[in-house]
Amino acid sequence: MSNRLSTIVTRTGDDGSTGLGDGTRVGKANLRVSAMGDVDELNSHIGLLLTEEMAPEVREDLVDIQHDLFDLGAELCLPGQALLPERRVIRLDERLAHYNASLPRLEEFILPGGSRAAAQAHVCRTVSRRAERCLVALAGVEPVSDNARHYCNRLSDLLFVLARTLNRAAGGSEPMWNSQRLRDA
Repeated sequence: MSNRLSTIVTRTGDDGSTGLGDGTRVGKANLRVSAMGDVDELNSHIGLLLTEEMAPEVREDLVDIQHDLFDLGAELCLPGQALLPERRVIRLDERLAHYNASLPRLEEFILPGGSRAAAQAHVCRTVSRRAERCLVALAGVEPVSDNARHYCNRLSDLLFVLARTLNRAAGGSEPMWNSQRLRDA
C-alpha cells in the first residue's frame, strides 16, 4: 500500500462517509468501517498496555502483534484483499503454547484485574473479541479472510494468557470469581 497521507484534515468525511483503500466511499456505519475501527482501537489499547512494565519477551510479542493488526486494518481497508498470512495465526498459537506452559491450571474463572498491566491486557482481550464479532458479522455480507477471523480469535486467547502472565510477573495473584458469592449472600 503506497503512502497516501498527504494531509490529515480533508473534510471529505463530513457527509458521514469515508474512503476505503480502493477508492470507494462507504458510510461510516458500514460493517467494514466498524471492523477497521475495532482493530484500530485494539491496536491503541495494546499501545497503552506497552507503557507498562513487562518482560522484554512479552513486549516484543505485543509490538509484533501491533504490526499484524496494522496489516489486518490494511486488509480490511482493501476489500477483496487477504494480507494477513496464516503463518501469523500459527505464530499466535505458538506463543499461546509458550506462555501457557508456565502457568498453573485454572480451577475457577478469573476476574479481569490484578496488576495494572494485566487489567489492561484484559481490556485488550475484550476489544479483540469485539473485533472478532464484527469480522464475523462482516463475513455474513462480504468476503472476509478466514485468517482475519482466526487471528482475532487466537489473539483474544493470547491476551487472556498474557494477563495471567503479567499478574504472575508482578508478584500478584489473579482475582478469582467467587461462584459461591450469591449463594452465601
